[in-house]
Amino acid sequence: MILCLCVIFPAGGVYADSFKIASYNVENLFDLSRDLTEYDDYVPYGPSGWNLSVMDVKLGNIARVLKDLDADILSLQEVESGKALALLQQRLHLAGADYPFLAIADDRATSVKCAVLSRYPIISTGEVGVGHGQERNILKVTFDIDGERLILYANHWKSKTGPESRRMPYARALAEDIAKLKSGVDYVLTGDFNSDYNEYDTFKNNDRLNDTHGITGINHILKTMVDGRPVDESVLIARQKGRYLYNLWMELPETRRWSTDFSGRENTPDAILVPASLYDANGVNYVDNSFDRFDPDYLFEKKRIYRWQRAGRGRGPHLGKGFSDHLPVFAEFTTQPFQFETGRGISRPSGKIRTIAD
Repeated sequence: MILCLCVIFPAGGVYADSFKIASYNVENLFDLSRDLTEYDDYVPYGPSGWNLSVMDVKLGNIARVLKDLDADILSLQEVESGKALALLQQRLHLAGADYPFLAIADDRATSVKCAVLSRYPIISTGEVGVGHGQERNILKVTFDIDGERLILYANHWKSKTGPESRRMPYARALAEDIAKLKSGVDYVLTGDFNSDYNEYDTFKNNDRLNDTHGITGINHILKTMVDGRPVDESVLIARQKGRYLYNLWMELPETRRWSTDFSGRENTPDAILVPASLYDANGVNYVDNSFDRFDPDYLFEKKRIYRWQRAGRGRGPHLGKGFSDHLPVFAEFTTQPFQFETGRGISRPSGKIRTIAD
């Protein structure tokens, strides 16, 4: 017989069934199989030095981040294969962080893919097809959260080496799939969208990016803005029939809104987007103001994100140190009714519930 003792650390109230979802672009987690789809600098035992010892360091470093992050569901980007995902799962197990359920978008032979590791059972998986070339499919996973259903979309859109028109197919495919969901279904969008939360503003004067006459995938197609400004919680709740989405970066002060710092510019490509169905009394709901980025000191070096290191300004051999060029982002959810945080309604607890099994 297993006895589970729930120890409550009170802080003005308790969310009895809370769990954490995180999203992390792990920057090229490759295996050692030769599949002919690898990037040149990740060819096993090639001139760039991607070998067993270097891969072992990469796995260990990413596992350290994920163990410390301690999320219940992990949405991952830039995982090469099911083999690479299984290796990460095994490394986490050795570190004392078990994720028995996994999924990867492997219908298309792209170099890197979206993947999921979970402590909650996976009911079903699918892929939302994007374009007809080398676009990465969107992974769609349905979870059983203590008897409630939650759909998670794991995204990795085209990078900003291409203009906005290269990201629009991802947004359209995602919007079309969401439109097929029944009203009130609980779902969450995660991943590396390669778009700022306010992309409509940050790209508008950039001729290289703005080839869509000011229309963006994340803001206009996915409806994270309304009346010329980002959707906030009041708009989300008031306009439920419009299928608007709330980008959780809006929960943080502007000075903290970034998860990458490419070329000296802070960006918000990594995001979690939520619909109005996570703001009611049914099923799964968002825990208000629980969104943040994960930024322990060891993920920085000389005040810059300590990305995976290669010689020659990132073009030479692997050096076997560093983590990723992105920071993880996370948010908490619950199977209890939604509550606004202090000052906006009923207080959300800052305490935790821990389960001790013996």
